Amino acid sequence: MWETIQQIFPYAMAYMTPLLIVALGALYCERSGVINIGLEGFMIVGSFAGAFTIVKLQGNFPAGSSTHLWIGLLVAAITGAIFSLLHAFASINLSANQVISGTAINMIAGSLTIFLARNITGSGNIGIQMGFVPKDIPVLSKIPVLGPLLFTKTYPTTWLVLGIITISAFILYKTSFGMRLRACGEHPQAAQAAGVSVFKMRYIGVMISGALSSLGGAIIIVTYSGEFNGSVAGLGFLALAALIFGQWKPLGILGATMFFGFAITIANVSQAIPSLESIPPVALKVFPYIVTLIALIIFSKSSQAPKAAGEPFDAGKR
Repeated sequence: MWETIQQIFPYAMAYMTPLLIVALGALYCERSGVINIGLEGFMIVGSFAGAFTIVKLQGNFPAGSSTHLWIGLLVAAITGAIFSLLHAFASINLSANQVISGTAINMIAGSLTIFLARNITGSGNIGIQMGFVPKDIPVLSKIPVLGPLLFTKTYPTTWLVLGIITISAFILYKTSFGMRLRACGEHPQAAQAAGVSVFKMRYIGVMISGALSSLGGAIIIVTYSGEFNGSVAGLGFLALAALIFGQWKPLGILGATMFFGFAITIANVSQAIPSLESIPPVALKVFPYIVTLIALIIFSKSSQAPKAAGEPFDAGKR
């Protein structure tokens, strides 16, 4: 049993990482009062921007260098932040239905990136030569129990994302910016009365969401995928489920995404683990989605979403 867990854990960490950063992006957005159903679309935009940038740069750096990969991740985040302005403008300025706006983002992102990829490569796919290589962390990987689980065969992006969520937890709960952002998602009228620009804070929340979600899409490319194909296999919606499962809190999201990461790992690497070969492959493939539905059913009644999430803000309303 312990050996099976040791085999699964590095894969689970790899699958958890993009889920975690995308769910964190959704957290910023919904804490500001804007629902973001467009996570899937932002991930696709990020994976396209990251893959395209890396392909254009990968011949300009020495063999073994990962500089072009980091640049690709940065470009993906910037592209996502810019692309998110569509959702922000529709939801905040035009007071459009935020669910419909997010759905439109998903449709636009998928079709636009495939169109661009086909014009660039002729096939609709963009493959990179090599992504990050998972490595053991010296000294720490030798720690009993924790070493083989947390510090063996890890990607640098995993530690980047864990660092971002740690900083985010501090920002959201220990800074004036975090307090203002959360106030806009709970009581926007009171926030406005206190001198906070609700429109500005919501724009910032949506742009952070777009940047982090697109970063998550690019992380998939530089870790276990290696190729843009116009899809992220529903991980954006799974990240939204993790946000609800995690009760709109950073630590809750961390636990939820780790749980879903294990579920995805069991489905994807089951054939390589002898102890799981006896389970029908079909059952394992649908396992993550069944787990998601069960989790949402169990936690939906006790979920505590921001009170003003999804509600257009009227500056003249009292």
